[in-house]
Amino acid sequence: MTKGEAKTTIQEQEKKPGFVLADFLRDTKAELDKVVWPTRQQLIAESAVVIVMVVIAALLINGVDWIFAQLAKIIFK
Repeated sequence: MTKGEAKTTIQEQEKKPGFVLADFLRDTKAELDKVVWPTRQQLIAESAVVIVMVVIAALLINGVDWIFAQLAKIIFK
């Protein structure tokens, strides 16, 4: 594609109206066709890892909160 052809294509695109629903839906479907969807087993395994990590983070935050609460009781007693 030469520079002249590229400018023509850009100019043609700029002349189109701002939003065309049919173009949007076609482009959306084309992009979704490119997505690599996980298998059911991958989805379950990765979800389990996320849940475990959230539980670990919650326990860690709770532990740090408890330590600071105990220190506050000692200091402000």
